[in-house]
Parts: sequence; structure tokens; C-alpha cells
Amino acid sequence: MNTRKAIVLIADAAADNLISINGMLQEHYEVLLANQGAGVLQLMQQVPRPDLVLLDTALPDMDGYNVCQQLKSSPDTAEIPVIFLQQEADEARALLEGGVDVLHKPVLADLLRARVAAHLELRHSRELLKQQRNLLEHVVEELTVELSQMLDAMIWALASLAETREYETANHLRRVQHYVAALGRQLCSHPRFADELSAANIKALFKAAPLHDIGKVSIPDAILLKPDRLTEAEFAVIKQHTVYGRDAIVAVEQQLGYSNTFLRFAREITYSHQEKYDGSGYPQGLVGDAIPISARLMAVADVYDALISKRVYKPAFSHETAMEMIRQGSGEHFDPDVVDAMLTIEEEFMEIAARYRDEADTPASAPAALE
Repeated sequence: MNTRKAIVLIADAAADNLISINGMLQEHYEVLLANQGAGVLQLMQQVPRPDLVLLDTALPDMDGYNVCQQLKSSPDTAEIPVIFLQQEADEARALLEGGVDVLHKPVLADLLRARVAAHLELRHSRELLKQQRNLLEHVVEELTVELSQMLDAMIWALASLAETREYETANHLRRVQHYVAALGRQLCSHPRFADELSAANIKALFKAAPLHDIGKVSIPDAILLKPDRLTEAEFAVIKQHTVYGRDAIVAVEQQLGYSNTFLRFAREITYSHQEKYDGSGYPQGLVGDAIPISARLMAVADVYDALISKRVYKPAFSHETAMEMIRQGSGEHFDPDVVDAMLTIEEEFMEIAARYRDEADTPASAPAALE
């Protein structure tokens, strides 16, 4: 198999120097010659470009340092190594101007060939490393996407276990995660929420939202599926779903030996989404800002979706009725700023509800990605 010879460009003002250096290198390399800086820049336009440049510092139209600066300023030629040829070697300036080496004139043949070979090998090695790094980044990116998809599927499967046992509708999980993300985007610049609602955190919140009721898998069917009004004792059992959900996430954190934003949001949402802003909620009776932001967003999203959705024990309310009921709960059940955000983007809520409306005969599809 034929291997392309490396291309070496020699630029020197003196014709005899060009002839001499060409003779030293032509057996092993394809050699290009130039006696002016403009000629060097013109030869750089051809394909393939030179692999290395031997550059006289005393060219007639522009000095070699200026030529080197122009080569280094272009992304197409910046990686080409430049060896300066100098009558009186000034290594400090040559390296400062972007050169990789300096040869004193008149050039010794053995030294020239050794330096050229060494710098071509270094460039080849750098290019191989760059290719390997790009390949590795591509592989890591593919694995990251695959792992993210697997995580989404696992989250969806786990969350669905709880929802399918109750009266919740097929697309409830999908709608609430989009409602929560929409609220997060609306509030991300609000002084009370900005520190928590970065773009990355909103994505984590979107992924965690479907897990809000996973604790219901531990509630007995006789209570969870009871169509009649619950007794006080039965309601006390229902309340425990927040504790069971939190404990499940805590167990994951303990098994891993660490937590992260996603797990923190999942823990907060499962445990605190039934808290009320005035302290009348459960399980802790938290008040105001003591309720995690993630749970305050989920409270509005979850209640809105429950209001507009048909259940065996109630009809679906209209969007307008649901909005008014939530507005009336501002400051009592809900954080007023979260309610204001919802009222501001109510058309987006309506669009999400329409996009993921329930179809009685249509099974739930794969988990959606944050848009």
C-alpha cells in the first residue's frame, strides 16, 4: 500500500539555500519551495497542505515571524509546525512567535533531517491522539444517551406501578412533568426561585416529577381503591404514601453512597408534594418557604391535573374552573408566586393538557423527553 510522503515547505530568500535544503530532504519528503512570504501563504491554499514549514526569518516581502503569525491565526494552518531558519539563532523570539524549533544557518544535513523527522512524528502523534479523543468522546456521548434513556425508562416503569393501581389516567404522569417544567421555566428568573431553577435543575425536576406518588405501591388496595369516602383511619394510611416514597429514594441514596440533584428532587417531591403553604398539609405540616420548591411546583401541577381529569368518583372540571379553584387556594394551599406563574402561562398548561389528553383505548407510550 502506498503511503503519502509528508510535504515540507521550504521558504528562504536565497536560491542556493533553497537548492541545498531541498537536496537534503527530497529523498524522503515531497518538497515545496518559496522565496517570499506571499508565496508561503499562497502554497497554503493548496490541498493537501504542507505538513511542516521551514521558514527563513529574513524573507524579502515580510519577515518569517509575520508569516508564522498569519499561519497560526488561521484554524486551517494553525497546527502546522514551523521551524525557523536564522542566520543568528534567536530561539526565545522564535518560540514566542509560534515556532516549534530553530535551526542555525548554514544548516547541517543530519541535524535538519533529524529535526524535521522528529517534528513530523510529533504532529502525527498529536493528530492520532486528537482522533482517539474524538472517538472516545463520541463513544461516551452514545453511552450517556443510552444510559439516560435507560434511566428514563426505569423511572417511568417505577412511577407507572403506583399510578396504574389507582384511578390516575394514562397520561397523568406525562402531563404533570410538563406542567412542572413549564412552571420552572417561568420562575427561573424570579428572585425566590432563581438559585434553585437552573436549566439543568429543571431537567432533573422534569425527570423526577413522575415519581411523586411511588409510595402508593405500599398502600393496601382496599384503601387505595376504595370508591367511597375514607375514614379518618384510612386517610391516615393514605398519608403514609409520602413517607414510603421518601424512604424508597433514601434507600437508593444510601445504597449508592451519595445523592445528586435528581435524587434530591425525587425525595423532596415524594415526601412534600402534599404539604400546603399555610401549614395545613402533610406529612410534616411545613409552612411557606420551608416546603421545598420542587414540592411547591408539584402541588400546583398535580392538583390542576386532578381537577381537569375525569375519575370514577368525579367528572372532569373545565380549565377555567380548575384555574379559579387554584387561584382561590393561593396563599393557603399553594405558593402565591407559583400560582401567579401558572396563571401567566395558562395557555401552555392548556396546550400540554390537550397534547397528552387521555385516550381510553390508547396505552401509555414511552416517556417523553424534556423539550
